[in-house]
Amino acid sequence: MKTFKLESIPSQKGKVAIVTGANIGLGYETALALAKKEITVILACRSLAKAQKAMDKMIKEVHAADLEIILIDLNSLKSVLDFAMEFGEKHNRLDFLIANAGIMMPPFQKTKDGFESQFGVNFLAHFLLVNRLFPILKNTVGSRVVMLSSLAHKNARINFSNLNAEKNYSNWKVYGQSKLACLIFAYELQRRIDDKGLKLKSLAAHPGFSSTNLGHLLPIIGAKLFSPFASFIGQDAKAGALPTLRAALDPTVKGGEYFGPSGFKEIKGAPKVVNSSSRSHDLLVASKLWTVAEEMTGEKFNV
Repeated sequence: MKTFKLESIPSQKGKVAIVTGANIGLGYETALALAKKEITVILACRSLAKAQKAMDKMIKEVHAADLEIILIDLNSLKSVLDFAMEFGEKHNRLDFLIANAGIMMPPFQKTKDGFESQFGVNFLAHFLLVNRLFPILKNTVGSRVVMLSSLAHKNARINFSNLNAEKNYSNWKVYGQSKLACLIFAYELQRRIDDKGLKLKSLAAHPGFSSTNLGHLLPIIGAKLFSPFASFIGQDAKAGALPTLRAALDPTVKGGEYFGPSGFKEIKGAPKVVNSSSRSHDLLVASKLWTVAEEMTGEKFNV
């Protein structure tokens, strides 16, 4: 695969993208880059004020940016359903669904539906969002779904007996589990797409070690160390967004590929196809996770 150069990607005018968590960090940089390609970008955010502030900032840089805010709270499955309904009422195509938003290592807490927050927000809400928007994706030629994973997936496993962390809670292990779930879902979705002979792609990406807003959820001392440490050995959000943007925009990508930085230990560097853990390719776990996600979200997902 050739080196990816964002500036060499031509205008994508007429196409539509959704970016969850588009008001800050990786999501902001992803949405901004898509707007520069003349894509209509839906800023899918929880806070109207923060989304509006981000939109205003983007428009200052890209005066002709075609941006729209639709609110979504990934802590609530009802909010996900409301978002999908509103999007469907306004748009009849969806070329890029970027499942970017996430939380990292908060104290134990539950979503409005009673799920452990990291598994609920990072994975289950996005699983339901893709499910509800899949009919539009399926009818949009060449559409792509990009799930955000993490280096943390590599040491993780899916603990089906403790998905809501009610037996015990390790914020780091549960974070890794949620990001492993996102990656497993991306692979399984592509397998089901292939089985049906559909013409869309499911992909995944991770930002390496990126200095983003997620660090504020670490303990106070860790948060103070996280940002300068990440800046020193890692990369900023603009660079961290490049694997996602390659997954979304590179015309040479194949469904089921996983993108991350090309540097040492995938910490930083230009985006390339990277490998993932053996657990992420476990077909039995993938099938079980899909079924469990359907049960937890209350909706069947028929590709």
